[in-house]
Amino acid sequence: MQHRIIVLGAGYTGAIAAGRLARRLHREDVAITLVNAEPDFVERVRMHQLAVGQDLAARPLGDMLAGTGVELRIARVTGVDVDHGTVAVRDANGGGESELAYDTLVYALGSGWNDQGVPGTAEHAYEIASRPGARRLGERLKGLEAGQPVLVVGGGLTGLEAATEIAEARPDLDVSLAARDGLGDWLSPKGRRHLRKVFDGLGITVHEHTPVTGVEADRVTTADGTSVPAAVTVWTTGFAVHPIARATALEVTDTGQIVVDGTMRSVSHPDVYAIGDAAMAMGPGDKPLRMSCASGTPTAWQAADSIAARLTGGKLPNAPLRYYNQCISLGRKEGLIQYVTADDRAVRAALTGRLAAVYKELVCKGAAWSVANPTLGLPTRRRRVLRDQLPARAQAAQGAVGSAGSAGAAVEASA
Repeated sequence: MQHRIIVLGAGYTGAIAAGRLARRLHREDVAITLVNAEPDFVERVRMHQLAVGQDLAARPLGDMLAGTGVELRIARVTGVDVDHGTVAVRDANGGGESELAYDTLVYALGSGWNDQGVPGTAEHAYEIASRPGARRLGERLKGLEAGQPVLVVGGGLTGLEAATEIAEARPDLDVSLAARDGLGDWLSPKGRRHLRKVFDGLGITVHEHTPVTGVEADRVTTADGTSVPAAVTVWTTGFAVHPIARATALEVTDTGQIVVDGTMRSVSHPDVYAIGDAAMAMGPGDKPLRMSCASGTPTAWQAADSIAARLTGGKLPNAPLRYYNQCISLGRKEGLIQYVTADDRAVRAALTGRLAAVYKELVCKGAAWSVANPTLGLPTRRRRVLRDQLPARAQAAQGAVGSAGSAGAAVEASA
């Protein structure tokens, strides 16, 4: 028997972790299964582009993982029993329920839309945290006539990208943004100046220090009782993690994120690792990492390398869980790269304009490339799993090989 590793979720972090594990470990010793609800990879950082009708390249997961040794299971996760080491799934296309057993679990189910409990949001607002949501918004935008108001709620990175993308693609619409705080108030002075310049150039109205307290079909209500017209309300005020972890015996935070140590290992269940938005991981300055692709990719590296090290008796890694910049697309022609400290605080330096737009596009392409090529750039030699990390029957078989003159279970072997 092989050591069974199950990875839940094939977003950026899950797909990268699965491919990296396949590169680190000997195929005879491990069975790696990647479970995902959809058959293709979704470039979540481009959902604002999808919403305005831009074509995104199809990226079938089967093609991306071909030759890696990772088994792809198209199914929706319905439950996790961390005390018994099993995952309940419902196969796609009306398939039945089944149960998968694991020796090591990598939980990468990520996050989705968060309506923050604001009345009317779930019924009337649109989201771009998922592909179905972005497509639904796209169909609604197509039906809008010139001059109709579109309001983006949320002044974070997603809100800025959504507002500018819509305003550039549909200059005939009346686009506005409502931010709880000041526009880009976390940016450097240079970053804030450029952001306002782009917003002014695109004709976007900004409602600063304006919390939205209610959403209706044709308007929103703000904290001071003001009514703001909105034929379409796009809600981008943050993300909520997948609810399954909260229903398990795992130690989670109030938001449902799994509490992990520096190797992304659950502090309550050592055979479970959590990565990306699903994990409460600490970065420099003992600050929690924010939900983002910039945080998720390093946590995937850290978890995969930590699992490989523990299974093979290697040295535990210490990947730098830190930040370098915040990359913001402001339509297709403008961008903003805000350089930051390791703990994500803005510094004076910022890259702006067309060059920043090209930089952001390269970052997006690089993130997708790392998923499509999970095993490139890593050592070509895979390590054997230690006997005590294999199921009992595999230990016995490996022991028999060892007594016949094998080099042993812990030595490196070529792929």
